[in-house]
Amino acid sequence: MSDSPIIQTQFLSKRYGAFQALDSLSIDVPAGSVMGILGPNGAGKSTAIRILLGFLRPSSGSAQVAGYDCWKSSVEVRRRVSYLPGELRLYENMTGQQLLDFLGNVRGLRNPVREQHLARQFDIQLNRPLTQLSSGMKRKIALLLVLSPDVPIIILDEPTNTLDPTMRDALLDQLQEAKKRGQTIVFSSHVLSEVETLCDEVAILKSGRLMHRQQMEVLRSRRRIEVQFAVPPKRELPGLTWESVTPQGLYIGEYLGEIGQLFAYLALESTTDLQIRPVGLRRIYHQFHPASVLDA
Repeated sequence: MSDSPIIQTQFLSKRYGAFQALDSLSIDVPAGSVMGILGPNGAGKSTAIRILLGFLRPSSGSAQVAGYDCWKSSVEVRRRVSYLPGELRLYENMTGQQLLDFLGNVRGLRNPVREQHLARQFDIQLNRPLTQLSSGMKRKIALLLVLSPDVPIIILDEPTNTLDPTMRDALLDQLQEAKKRGQTIVFSSHVLSEVETLCDEVAILKSGRLMHRQQMEVLRSRRRIEVQFAVPPKRELPGLTWESVTPQGLYIGEYLGEIGQLFAYLALESTTDLQIRPVGLRRIYHQFHPASVLDA
């Protein structure tokens, strides 16, 4: 993973009359990383993605992908991106194989070995017309179309919609493989568990604004602790912050640091009861969207 951004927005805004869909969004995505964009419907996720692909012109600010302005050089941008929209529109009169051949030849970025591998992994029926397929099978074909080309960037808008749990796991496995190949992945989602599994960083949006960016490596080292002491603790531990103490003497807080140091600290105090659990993305997300936390 490179530290230099392959995707970058600066003070990016989009207005529809009086409605502010995006409000001064500044974000960068390092090459080879996985960025998750979180937020409920109306948070600005799809608007940001459509601007990155050159489908929408920003009202102000700038957006660049692979060094190209997303509006002025949208064709160059789309040559470097595989994109899965939230709402699929496929050529229904074709079979899956015909669609794969047609779009692959148009773009000229085919990887036949990967196509066949994905078809097996996703259990795709390529020989039937799309009109005869279920919405879930159509989405599998769309995912094959997006994941098989040799492009540096993959952008997915709610990729696990309509997928059953088995197919969702298969998709996450293939996205991990894409990450290992050095491809940059940006995807929006409501499902926090898949974001925690895959992402290097998440951006939480609300009403078009960037509310919080979270490095997942840092979050995984944060722990929520509840400790009962026989007597109040006498010492402090760097990285340990007490948020509250109940009338029953239960200390509640968070710890960021090595777990061994926490245990050594507690061993020297009069600890009588202890609970430790990860902070988790749900807790962070809940601070900004308390009524819209989803998981599956």
